[in-house]
Amino acid sequence: MPKLAIEGGKPVRQELLHAGFHGSSEIAQDEVDAVLAVLRGKTLFRFLAESEGHSWAKEVEDWYCEQLGRSYGLAVSSGTTALVSALYGVDAGPGDEVIIPAYTFIATAAAVIAAGAVPVIAEVDRSLNMDPLDLEAKITPYTKAIVPVHMRGVPARMDEILAVANRYGLSVVEDVAQSNGGLYRGRRLGSLGDVGCFSFQQYKVITSGEGGMVVTDDRLVYDRARMQHDCAARFWEGSNEDGRYDFVLSGENYRISELSAALVWAQRLRLGPILERCRAVKRRAVAGLAQVPGITLQDVPDPEGDCGITLTFFVDDAALAGRFGAALRAENIHCGTVHDKQIPDRHIYSYWPFMMSGLAEDRRAPWKSPLYRGAVDGYAPDQCPRSLDYLSRAIMIFIDQTFTLQDADLIVEAVDKVAGALLRG
Repeated sequence: MPKLAIEGGKPVRQELLHAGFHGSSEIAQDEVDAVLAVLRGKTLFRFLAESEGHSWAKEVEDWYCEQLGRSYGLAVSSGTTALVSALYGVDAGPGDEVIIPAYTFIATAAAVIAAGAVPVIAEVDRSLNMDPLDLEAKITPYTKAIVPVHMRGVPARMDEILAVANRYGLSVVEDVAQSNGGLYRGRRLGSLGDVGCFSFQQYKVITSGEGGMVVTDDRLVYDRARMQHDCAARFWEGSNEDGRYDFVLSGENYRISELSAALVWAQRLRLGPILERCRAVKRRAVAGLAQVPGITLQDVPDPEGDCGITLTFFVDDAALAGRFGAALRAENIHCGTVHDKQIPDRHIYSYWPFMMSGLAEDRRAPWKSPLYRGAVDGYAPDQCPRSLDYLSRAIMIFIDQTFTLQDADLIVEAVDKVAGALLRG
């Protein structure tokens, strides 16, 4: 058996295989031209641009609606504000509970709190997405909405989640921030729930630095989200002749700028090619890793719809995961254990400080609201033990579009080498 690089042996790869950013690394003349066109036009405010005959924000909204088969799109300033707007859209607020997974970026929980609702944390399963069984167990008379998150490019179990939502009459807000371009059973992520929310932040598949999108088929949900994203939206429209409104929301101005929208418009053409290359690499690596004894691959509910931007497998315990990850990095395959208690990963619920500490005592916390009659009065770092177990045993490799099929083979070779030494040797 070859000697591990961490013990002085020759590494599988000469140089470190390390994924970079997706969309921002593809920025080229198309993006430059799009942004310069806005600057030269000197109209940076989307509604002024629209009144003058053309808005990049409107173009992006229309493109997303066309791609997802949705009726209404709303471009906003971030993925977080997309979630806040969507929650306002489905009328989730003070007195309500919203169920979110234990593994998602801190912004998902922050958005629920910003809408005035109480986050309820559900366990994740071996897909590292929301566990539909625990989701159902967490439903109470105060539950208003469910926010399944398609984490790290992997689609959540939407058939089961939607079935639960339908049984209890709950709204579903899909958080697609980390899985733009993914699918589930042939349908694009963001088109299955009542609302879909996207992010164009730097770390996402395509980017404008910051930015987001809300899509829905429900006109009332769209109108409520639109009023939330623009405090003047209702007042610019004149009369209410069609009788569509019996409400007015004050809103908080989450509008996207024409500069950001122009960048998204140029980046939209990058989405397909980026994912095509990542998927090819992951398919090759998964096929090889399926033959490696001693590891368990992440359960992907729809492999064909997977974005292919991460590759995750599990070992038997957290200590072994730490040793395995260190040995794999020494073989020049960059990876990380998802939860090793050394880095406060803000994608793991136990590292959401505004829920685990001070805000629990803050009178502004939604669980302190006099309108709330539920049982949530705070949160504990150990309240989702199954999630922490999965995450502590998980080893994740990030994939970008520069990886080759040869890189995929080297990933398999390195994992097999480390597994042979640590698990079978």
